[in-house]
Amino acid sequence: MADDEDPGAEGEGSAGAGSISRRLLESLVCPATGSLLTYDDAAGELISKAASLAYPIRSGIPIMLIDEARKIEG
Repeated sequence: MADDEDPGAEGEGSAGAGSISRRLLESLVCPATGSLLTYDDAAGELISKAASLAYPIRSGIPIMLIDEARKIEG
């Protein structure tokens, strides 16, 4: 493990995050708007409030395709 990695950042117990590092999650942006994303641990998704989209994480890999995102109501 590199010195700058946070050992607790891998989303232990999360179905979606798997081995995604906190550093990777913090560097991803919404492909539709370029805005920052938030991580929903319970759903295992990356949320773009600006675009009202939720991007899935499958097998530890964020799927950053607009066509694969779920539309968030409200």
